[in-house]
Amino acid sequence: MTVRETLDFSSRCQGVGRRPKILKEVSARESAAGIIPDADIDIYMKAISVEASKRSLQTDYILKIMGLEICADTMVGDAMIRGLSGGQKKRLTTAEMIVGPARAYFMDEISNGLDSSTTFQIISCFQQLTNISEYTMVISLLQPTPEVFDLFDDLILMAEGKIIYHGPRNEALNFFEECGFICPERKEVADFLQEILSCKDQQQYWSGPNESYRYISPHELSSMFKENHRGRKLEEPIVSPKSELGKEALAFNKYSLQKLEMFKACGAREALLMKRSMFVYVFKTGQLAIIALVTMSVFLRTRMTTDFTHATYYMGALFFSILMIMLNGTPEISMQIRRLPSFYKQKSYYFYSSWAYAIPASVLKVPVSILDSLVWICITYYGIGYTASVSRFFCQFLMLCFVHQSVTSLYRFIASYFQTPTASFFYLFLALTFFLMFGGFTLPKPSMPGWLNWGFWISPMTYAEIGTVINEFQAPRWQKETIQNITIGNRILINHGLYYSWHFYWISIGALFGSIILFYIAFGLALDYITSKMTIPVMELPITFHNLNYYIDTPPEMLKQGYPTKRLQLLNNITGALRPGVLSALMGVSGAGKTTLLDVLAGRKTGGYIEGDIRIGGYPKVQETFVRILGYCEQADIHSPQLTVEESVTYSAWLRLPSHVDKKTRSEFVAEVLETVELDQIKDVLVGTPQKNGLSMEQRKRLTIAVELVSNPSVILMDEPTTGLDTRSAAIVIRAVKNICKTGRTVVCTIHQPSTKIFEAFDELILMKNGGKIIYNGPIGERSSKKISGVLKVKSNCNPAAWMMDVTSTSMEVQHNMDFAILYDESSQHRDIVELVEKLSIPIPNSEILSFSHRFPRNGWIQLKACLWKQNLTYWRSPEYNLRRIMLTVISALVYGVLFWKRAKILNDEQDLFNVFGAMYLGSTTIGSYNHQSIIPFSTTERIVMYREKFAGMYSSWSYSFAQAAIEIPYVFIQVVLYTLIIYPSIGYYWTTHKFIWFFYTTFCSSLSYIYVGLLLVSLTPNVQVATILASFFNTMQTLFSGFILPAPQIPKWWVWLYYLTPTSWTLDALLTSQYGNIEKEVRAFGETKSVSIFLNDYFGFHKDKLSLVAAVLIAFPFVLIILFSFSIEKFNFQKR
Repeated sequence: MTVRETLDFSSRCQGVGRRPKILKEVSARESAAGIIPDADIDIYMKAISVEASKRSLQTDYILKIMGLEICADTMVGDAMIRGLSGGQKKRLTTAEMIVGPARAYFMDEISNGLDSSTTFQIISCFQQLTNISEYTMVISLLQPTPEVFDLFDDLILMAEGKIIYHGPRNEALNFFEECGFICPERKEVADFLQEILSCKDQQQYWSGPNESYRYISPHELSSMFKENHRGRKLEEPIVSPKSELGKEALAFNKYSLQKLEMFKACGAREALLMKRSMFVYVFKTGQLAIIALVTMSVFLRTRMTTDFTHATYYMGALFFSILMIMLNGTPEISMQIRRLPSFYKQKSYYFYSSWAYAIPASVLKVPVSILDSLVWICITYYGIGYTASVSRFFCQFLMLCFVHQSVTSLYRFIASYFQTPTASFFYLFLALTFFLMFGGFTLPKPSMPGWLNWGFWISPMTYAEIGTVINEFQAPRWQKETIQNITIGNRILINHGLYYSWHFYWISIGALFGSIILFYIAFGLALDYITSKMTIPVMELPITFHNLNYYIDTPPEMLKQGYPTKRLQLLNNITGALRPGVLSALMGVSGAGKTTLLDVLAGRKTGGYIEGDIRIGGYPKVQETFVRILGYCEQADIHSPQLTVEESVTYSAWLRLPSHVDKKTRSEFVAEVLETVELDQIKDVLVGTPQKNGLSMEQRKRLTIAVELVSNPSVILMDEPTTGLDTRSAAIVIRAVKNICKTGRTVVCTIHQPSTKIFEAFDELILMKNGGKIIYNGPIGERSSKKISGVLKVKSNCNPAAWMMDVTSTSMEVQHNMDFAILYDESSQHRDIVELVEKLSIPIPNSEILSFSHRFPRNGWIQLKACLWKQNLTYWRSPEYNLRRIMLTVISALVYGVLFWKRAKILNDEQDLFNVFGAMYLGSTTIGSYNHQSIIPFSTTERIVMYREKFAGMYSSWSYSFAQAAIEIPYVFIQVVLYTLIIYPSIGYYWTTHKFIWFFYTTFCSSLSYIYVGLLLVSLTPNVQVATILASFFNTMQTLFSGFILPAPQIPKWWVWLYYLTPTSWTLDALLTSQYGNIEKEVRAFGETKSVSIFLNDYFGFHKDKLSLVAAVLIAFPFVLIILFSFSIEKFNFQKR
């Protein structure tokens, strides 16, 4: 959604509160007093008092207050899709709440990622709301400037879970003076208050003799406050009697909106989100149409007759239709999971009820079910040659609609209950396995153990199968009698245990409708009750950039709003120089283009249009060599969640430091870096997932810095390295960066709201304004003196960074009718910078262009070894992924073993062989399909990390992909061992060494192939949704061409090549032939008597003499897929920056 749409929805859900009553009361008093209200104010008050308005005037007002007008029609975006900047996202989070009519606000670190001027404006607005409208606001801040700090009335200072001070802000220093601590001149009060609690920093503020000092802990300071008159005064309002206020002061309704309005709001948003996800739906339906065309051509009506043999093929075609419709809804899981964080946040704010979200999310998918079913049946029904009857056409269409809606409702329930892709896909495959086992096709009901018949009746697939087959096989054309005095249609139905009268079609429709309602209710209940769970030498290299411009294609939403050009310019003629040993600050309002400039310099942009000249050491930048000497700390802290802090830094050092650095030196350097950023005390803590477990936000930020510093880079670009850190932590990081810069490195940092101490640690400043223009580029000077010319001087107690952002704001430009960018372009300062750029753009005499003897710091073997080491740790610490697939393997083996108990040697007719063949098909496809579906979300998480590491030049795509493939082998081996040991004796296969080894080898190769198909799909697609759709496509195609539904001799010659490209077809060939290829027992097959081996050759085209070829093909599939996976990783990058 765009920023405006997000706020409109929030405003609509939060309602108007007491505004209508206030407006009515004000209007009555104005009328009584004869006052004529201001027209603009009157219109505004009436506009914000309209209940459930789709577009709110309040949204425009909040957009202006929060400085979000410039990106109002921009998509929010995420880690993979370019959208808002970090600061804009933070402001949007705040705006989402204040757009409503609430009167009490609790805001946590709302200034992270915001420049000091914007923070000051926002907090000033909050101060006015608090004083004028008597709002209650509690705001936590990490690095408040003096100007922002002075806006607050009261102060709560906490440490170690205890209140150290709670009272008027202007009395805080007095309290600590009484405790023996004095704030020095030019020391910001907020910094003083935080540092005084630190064991390392407290002594410097002690007012008495050093000999008398001892560390006063937060516990002691808290006790001192309670005993102080300020602490005692704090308890008075708590114990005093409360006044009886009117009922208007309280809220008596859980939600602001009435139920109907809630449904309308959620329905409108769901429709918008579906529209924005149109690519997924179109891609999914297009894929369905392609499969339908292939299916139609495989079962082409000109090849199908109405005899018993072809009745079996029709039965297979109907089964495949149902299976395809069921699998086509699997992307619903990843789409639902992706929306859950937003849902739980808004649910906790009481924007709407779970049911108001669940019902539109389900009902609005009904047209999708109708469309998909219509596409499928329009292509396949007459093409395959089902009974040419309009009524039977619509009966099959209706059945497919109901089964599609039933399973997609089940998928939404699974996603909302289990909430993670790994867990959801695990239980999805358990459900699909259950449906396939008891659906009546893989194992007919007469062949099931009697005590398992209950499974047949609770599977939705059963009713879909019954409905479609009786709709087809009770048609007049199937009523020709055979020699057993039974019609062909009835015989095929009896053989599969699906012989029911016509009225059972409507019973099946009712059963599916009941399952839809049941899954709707389960989905709503799940949403309602489940909660969200430095001693190494370095090269000194300057960077120059001249007339740098960057454009992107103008977003469609902005074009609709009347934006004049098709290209949106984000950087405008940027010229500057970054020098070794000079610490540069890159500042500007949120959205000014700071991160964009860093991305362009670093070569991280994957789209858009770049113009201008960038040079490293006087030579044109070559991206392949530049990444070797670059450290880039991104705004998004992207790390592998299963590694510890020390392992993450060690891994970076292992692959990025030159090969001549020995292991001991590398380990010492890692320890030094961890100590520098104060992570040494938590080095054994797992990184974890943001906002769920593991490191806090500020710890993740320091880890981001550490993994870049440990590479010993010549150039360090840092995007907001202090965001999310408190003042003391930020000062530590900047002090460490300053020390690193002194070693001859080129360092630039984007930074928001620096304290005076942090700001004056920088040597030079590049200041940007909206539109990607520079308005100052030069030295900061002693006590920030270089920036004072031409404007009011900074006051002695004012933060120079905040003052600078204030005097150069857009409002000041409008007020004084000037453009700072033009003034800068015409200034001597700009001319000096241009001269400096020209000077540094000339290579130093006798220097050479940056080059290395090898593309990567370490050779291919070390890369593979390091990647394998990391993958091993990641997999070992991912039980939710690995244990679940082992559990599914064991459960499947046990269930199949019971279902097909000792059937391997019961061979009397063709159905007995089909039963065994069905067991082999179910076993290989269930484990394989789960493996490649479950690895998609798991591998996608690591892919984001891989993009960062690959950009840093840590390893080649081949090393990463081979390590990813190799680490799967032992886990797949364990799976196959467990599966074989359970299933082999249960079904009663032949106990010979030769046959057992063949079974194990075939299952192992098949499982590996499925895993590698999942990895390949991840590398070929932009997100989990598309990968899941293609995985469903692969599943359906391999089912269609596996030889299970239609044997190879019956597949049309124009499609038989797909049979040979399908891994499952070779798997089933090897399994069935190795077991029965030499069995000469005679069986009754389609009215004829022949040996088992001959039947396999005649019906399936399987022959024991081909087993050597089959074995070679089975092992070739994994190798080919690994090579394709590696090639795709190398060539495709779906990260949009």
